[in-house]
Amino acid sequence: MAQPRSGGGINAVRPGRTRMLNYDPPLVVAVFALLLFGLVMVYSASVALGDGPRFTTMGRDYFLIRHGLFLMIGLVLAGFVFTLSMATWQRLAMPLFLLALFLLVIVLIPGIGREVNGSWRWLRLGFGFNLQPSEVMKLAAVVYAADYTVRKQLHMHEFFKGFLPLACAMAAAGLLLLLEPDLGAFVVIVAIMMGIMFLGGVNGKLFGGLTALMGTLFLLLIWTSPWRRARLFAYLDPWHENNVLGKGYQLSHSLIALGRGEWTGVGLGGSVEKLHYLPEAHTDFIMAVIGEELGFVGVLCVMLLFVFIIRRGFDIGRQAIAMDRTFSGLIAQGVVLWIGVQTFINMGVCLGLLPTKGLTLPLVSYGGSGLIANMCALALLFRVDYENRVLMRGGRR
Repeated sequence: MAQPRSGGGINAVRPGRTRMLNYDPPLVVAVFALLLFGLVMVYSASVALGDGPRFTTMGRDYFLIRHGLFLMIGLVLAGFVFTLSMATWQRLAMPLFLLALFLLVIVLIPGIGREVNGSWRWLRLGFGFNLQPSEVMKLAAVVYAADYTVRKQLHMHEFFKGFLPLACAMAAAGLLLLLEPDLGAFVVIVAIMMGIMFLGGVNGKLFGGLTALMGTLFLLLIWTSPWRRARLFAYLDPWHENNVLGKGYQLSHSLIALGRGEWTGVGLGGSVEKLHYLPEAHTDFIMAVIGEELGFVGVLCVMLLFVFIIRRGFDIGRQAIAMDRTFSGLIAQGVVLWIGVQTFINMGVCLGLLPTKGLTLPLVSYGGSGLIANMCALALLFRVDYENRVLMRGGRR
């Protein structure tokens, strides 16, 4: 006897649901591919630093070992972040933002904050480790802006009830960052908050006005600061005789490295620019080393991995919002917005498309606080995806 059509329909759906995994395999592979690739490239870019006067007391494996340690710490903390539900993160939004503001305040206090090259950006934790509060603020900005947008969703079109409080929070964080000074982190955090406001449905006229205001403020910050203005003019003409050995030194050597790499590169480990010619080759300018050693093909592969992660993150966010999980959706989109903006700035600087700015390449560059913060942020993205999948199977979060 033929089976009832309704029963056949139910049996046809259930196997697909039970086969659904709790995670997105391609996304996990892309993230870990960048992390492992970063470990290899940090070692390649830093292996010669021990021969220079600045790192004479450190062995050739110093940065490799530390970067590997940061990876393990990041995995542990990311695992902890993943275990907390999105409802818990929504309750922690305000405390986390206040903690980040507190860290930005105390880093400016002499004796507590650590000064390097005229900037107060690090807190000493002991045992040779430092914490960069701006990285904590990036994570806090994503969570706080998403929570605020959800709480004020009915008032986001109003200036005083919806727009102004978040703008004040943004201004407070921005002022503290500019006092360090850290213009790069300021740009990323403003982009995160403005992006989440836009995705959350802020009034178009208010958003346009804020964008114009922030653009004007950004230009004023550059024009009223002689050393920032010098960087801008050096970026416009890095080959000028006054710039090649001055403000345009890093950019000119980054472009030389990329030019040497051509299509397929000179081979892993074969970079010449990393031999004390290109400053910060293992941090801010690691993309230049990738371009020199692996060529256009290597740079393109890294770009495609980032594009995939960002696109998948926006898909996960849209999926969560479609399931009436607005906070989770804005978190997912805020995380990949952060990764995307910082990646764009880092690559743009290395390629000579943007003025020189001290921002690392997410998941790839050497740097403890930045790497750990990126991994924790992506753990939030994985948590959103996990809860989406549980709900699609008819379970509870």
